[in-house]
Amino acid sequence: MAGQGRIDEAYALHEALCDRANPLGLLPEQIHPDTGEFLGNFPQAFSHVGVLASGLRLLKASRRAASEG
Repeated sequence: MAGQGRIDEAYALHEALCDRANPLGLLPEQIHPDTGEFLGNFPQAFSHVGVLASGLRLLKASRRAASEG
């Protein structure tokens, strides 16, 4: 979404994901789309790398959009 210029949607999705982390800040392998129930294991490094990478991509896209317009 961020790469497509849909910054607001990307930010909202990123925030929603971060808000779902458990009290220790961990995310599971899967989250049930209807109930929000955590499913599977907690692959700490993989989920955190994904969250950080998407946050950095969103930040770069936001800065690019701000400089263009």
